Amino acid sequence: MHRRTLLAAALAGAVVTPALASGTARAADPGPSVTRTGTTTLDNQAIFFVSYDGLVNNNAFQKNGLLTYKGYQYAVWYTADRNAVVGRRALGASTWSTVKVGHTLRYNDSHNVISMGVSKVDGRLHLNMDSHSDGFTYVKSVAGLMDNPGGLSWTASRFGAPRSTLDGLALTSQFTYPQFISTPEGRLQLSYRVAVSGNGRNALAEYDGTKWTNLGEWSSSTGTYRSEHGSSTARNMYLHGIDYDRGGRLHSFFTWREQNSAVMCNRGGIANHDTGYVYSDDRGRTWRNNAGTVVGVTGGSDKVSVNDAGLVVDPLNPDHSLMNQESQFTDSAGRPHAIISYVPGRFGQCTTNYVTDRTRNGRAFHVRRNASGTWQKTEIPVPLNSSQRTKLILDKYDNAYAIFPFGRIAGASAASGYTDWRILFDGSGLNAFGEVVIDEMRVAQDGVLSFMYQEKSSGTTPSALRVIDFRLPA
Repeated sequence: MHRRTLLAAALAGAVVTPALASGTARAADPGPSVTRTGTTTLDNQAIFFVSYDGLVNNNAFQKNGLLTYKGYQYAVWYTADRNAVVGRRALGASTWSTVKVGHTLRYNDSHNVISMGVSKVDGRLHLNMDSHSDGFTYVKSVAGLMDNPGGLSWTASRFGAPRSTLDGLALTSQFTYPQFISTPEGRLQLSYRVAVSGNGRNALAEYDGTKWTNLGEWSSSTGTYRSEHGSSTARNMYLHGIDYDRGGRLHSFFTWREQNSAVMCNRGGIANHDTGYVYSDDRGRTWRNNAGTVVGVTGGSDKVSVNDAGLVVDPLNPDHSLMNQESQFTDSAGRPHAIISYVPGRFGQCTTNYVTDRTRNGRAFHVRRNASGTWQKTEIPVPLNSSQRTKLILDKYDNAYAIFPFGRIAGASAASGYTDWRILFDGSGLNAFGEVVIDEMRVAQDGVLSFMYQEKSSGTTPSALRVIDFRLPA
């Protein structure tokens, strides 16, 4: 694998013309902007403990910890007494109504997040929670709750009892990273990992309004990866996301994490390497690389493997503390965009402590596919000042927004080809701990960037959990 320094990549990004990079932007379209419209409090005393450098209520890989549907916004979290809670409010309301769903957090592990999903086919809200390479807890609402929020009371009786299966469907004894995604037909899919970090596989299940079906695994943990330092024969594909665009294509960026630390220059780094991309046009049954070649079949013997050709869209060896599970979004034309972050080569060719090195020298990058089908990467000129993850959204004009740790927001215009990144909100006054949870669905529904954050605390002292709203260009 050829090492590519980030400075070279950033300079390459500067020479791409705006028309090529954006494809659909028009000169009259407004550029990125955020106008703060309000902050609401979910819980003045939410549970607080730091695990794997993060919080259980605010992990960036927690897809749909905050979502908007039919004029109401929903949030999930754990209280100071470890109760799993789901709250809702009418958009614009200043207070939240909350319901305990009958489950308490088992361990002080920040991976044990709560994720939500909506099955449009029957109007149910689904929750999957409290899992890190072990069993999960699943709760779903009565049918129609999401379709008639103003007419149905928000009470515990609207939710079924917590279960350790999907309505009787047992998936795996080693389950992690639940992510719900709604299909264009209104079905609900659940993406999850089987097994453990460094030796795990991605899988899908699907709910049709009547029952859950396990579609099976689609990524492989086998194959041989070699770096200049050593080799590894087992790994995990970490997803930056899994999302349908408005045309029905399912997109997923990812990075690989090797099991054998011998592939790194120093064991203090992270064994993550390369940014890859796959897509599916048949609801996750068949996976293709960027060139359209089939590279995996869900539930079949041929799964997406580290040795498949055409997967890597941005090569990087394991020596730069590349972050896993960062963020992705698709633009109005269905083109995929992602945020990735690592320590650029100009700061050294070997990270020795991923927390220290990422905090001191880490940078985020905007990776996207252009109208021509080629890939483009631009460095966002904002120091991370954190080891943690950055989130990405695009507004109705395809302007891009990076939401950094501590609630800082940077933006870049589609018209410029995403070369004019600048800070739009510096996070002042939030006292946010680190990563934030984005309401991805609300961006498209009413042009508001809404994110959940938790205030800094120490030890296990509970702290306030809040949602802040910003109006995007109309």
